[in-house]
Amino acid sequence: METIEAYLARKHQELQLLNRCLRRPHALPAPRSVMEVVRHKFQLTAALKAEHALSDWTATETAWADAGDHRAGPFAFSYDYQRADLDVRGPSFYAAGESRHDTIYTISGMAAIAALLLATRPVLGPAHLLMLPGSYGETQELVAAHARHLRPVTLTRDLAALAQRSPAPRLLLIDSSATAPRFEAVLSCDRPAIDLLIFDTTCFANGSGRIRRVLAWARRWDVPVVMVRSHTKLDSLGAEYGRLGSVAFIDWSKAGAAGRVVLRALPDETRNAVRLLGGAALPAHFPPYVGLPAYRELTARRVAAILRNSRRARRHFATTLRGLTAELDFAHGLYVTLAGRAPLDEATARQAATAMSDDLRRAGLPIRHAGSFGFDFAATEWFHDATTDRYSVRVAVPDLPTAIWDELTEAIAAWWSAHPGRSAAA
Repeated sequence: METIEAYLARKHQELQLLNRCLRRPHALPAPRSVMEVVRHKFQLTAALKAEHALSDWTATETAWADAGDHRAGPFAFSYDYQRADLDVRGPSFYAAGESRHDTIYTISGMAAIAALLLATRPVLGPAHLLMLPGSYGETQELVAAHARHLRPVTLTRDLAALAQRSPAPRLLLIDSSATAPRFEAVLSCDRPAIDLLIFDTTCFANGSGRIRRVLAWARRWDVPVVMVRSHTKLDSLGAEYGRLGSVAFIDWSKAGAAGRVVLRALPDETRNAVRLLGGAALPAHFPPYVGLPAYRELTARRVAAILRNSRRARRHFATTLRGLTAELDFAHGLYVTLAGRAPLDEATARQAATAMSDDLRRAGLPIRHAGSFGFDFAATEWFHDATTDRYSVRVAVPDLPTAIWDELTEAIAAWWSAHPGRSAAA
């Protein structure tokens, strides 16, 4: 358990980290409440972005003013036309040991996976895309609507498809939003018959042991790996610094191993797809505090607090909301989903998420209606499982001191028990 005093001291360290990145740091008193933490953090983030825009005002789409590098903290950028040939040099967001990354940055996580999947067409042609049930809904939409060269195959519980050889290339997508049992089942599979592993790491901390386990599993079976990620959620200290994603090709010099589909051209084709789709990253969206020594430690501590809170919430909801939960055991542990007594549609789920957050916020609890996760407050939103086509309400677990989160967990359970799935009007 983390006391409120220990929590506020840790949050003061996070705020000091942001403040040190300003050319003119603010006077920064220690926060006295959760909402002071939230307010100060987003205000400092806004100040950092404003200061960057004012100081680097020549960093427009075209490098017309000078030939020198533009910078954001430890990141350096060079380009002639930013959308087409942006080059980024700086620290990796990952802490993945000795693996070498060839990284392409994009404007969002969806831009990253869209460019990668579309780039597989000129490299591989028609291919099978193996996915776990519950994979990210927008990725499934993307494949169905725009990546028609990929034939989606939903893996069954016994994972037999992973061991079957196929004349067509076979790609495996491991999504961090899958359930924990399905995620673990993949890593127990021996000799997978796949040509490429695509690993969406968005919902795992950038230093997560599960990322290391997936890379070790792929290395054991000599499978090339590409990691895609949104950096907006867990990599910006809960402040949504900017929209930023990446495609990271891991140890890519080994991707042309004998007997495998030749994949050497995939990074270049992905860069080309980013250019043609207009999905390149914006220099102003790179958090300048990423390279500071305290960044990884504070990020690890806040994600650890979220995961501790998540375990407490799952246990509480499992006993107090029997029959009213959709999924409590996601591999990432960052959120849970609540079900109605009758099936929900998108509108009803959205209204319920709004009504619950509004009611509990008026009661003085740190909760908001927000479509993301990893905040210093709880966030509610409607949720669609594209595999089952069912709607629910997502509760994103926050980085809060234990006593406040337990109080909020009990309030969520009481509210949902009283009117599960009802609209605000009801």
